[in-house]
Amino acid sequence: MHRFDLLVVGDANPDVIVGPLRTDLAFGQREQLAARGVLALGGSGAITAAGAARLGLKVALAGRVGDDAGGRFVRAALEERGVDTTALHTDPDLPTPLTTVLTRDGDRAIVTAPGTLTATTADDVPLELLATSRHVHSSSYFLLPKLAAGLPALLHTARRHGATTSVDTNDDPAGTWDVGTLLRETDFLLPNAAEATRLAGVASARQAAAVLAARGPAVVVKDGGDGAFCCRDGEFAFAPGAPADAVDTVGAGDSFNAGFLAAVLAGLPLATALRCGVVCGGFSVRAAGGTAGQATWDDVLVHLERTGSDLA
Repeated sequence: MHRFDLLVVGDANPDVIVGPLRTDLAFGQREQLAARGVLALGGSGAITAAGAARLGLKVALAGRVGDDAGGRFVRAALEERGVDTTALHTDPDLPTPLTTVLTRDGDRAIVTAPGTLTATTADDVPLELLATSRHVHSSSYFLLPKLAAGLPALLHTARRHGATTSVDTNDDPAGTWDVGTLLRETDFLLPNAAEATRLAGVASARQAAAVLAARGPAVVVKDGGDGAFCCRDGEFAFAPGAPADAVDTVGAGDSFNAGFLAAVLAGLPLATALRCGVVCGGFSVRAAGGTAGQATWDDVLVHLERTGSDLA
């Protein structure tokens, strides 16, 4: 009996998003002004979980926050969006992670104080959740070193209980891009184009997808305004970008993850799941922060109908 459609294992933190900056960031106690500042629910895992719940899935998130204002903010924001936080543990010693995002010219710089991310382990994920979730998704592999060490075994356990699995590694601050045996236990790998090339050690995102797919998973590459593509068993599928007036691209890839996984769990073909992911990523950028603009399933259906697509 499944209690949840989706279990997300990973990061959850407040995001402080400031921008766009009009000049280079200046130190030396210089005061600089930006057009907008937003406090929002952040963390790749939390944004994916919130997006999936917005699409109608039953979602739980497992991880750690601190016993502080940031942790209370994260927990309340997730629960407000319908995400079960029973397995979001409160660490008595370490602070909640905090991320500052500085935007400029369509790009962004991200600075994270990891806090509880350094202490999160596979033991924070109850076996009962692994055994009763249809799909298990892990985020921010390189920010969670202790969890990363136990993640292959955790995903193996989930698969043994019948779940499918996915991973979005996100960026690697250390630049090693070593995922060990993780891909053997991963059904869907969800990098962006830059991450795919670094994970595979090749220059082309499409070549990277093929290289990574040869290690086991279906590789779903988020390619910004050009849409997304997938490589599985040597076969490629593509979805074009969805034009949107972008306010803020923070969390767009995580909202893509939510849409893609919701479509997969609905039994839709990979090519259709790609289109659903692109639509959800496009909706996300229309509002500041990672969750304020997230799509409903009705939004996805209306958009596909309007653009002449269908769910076949």
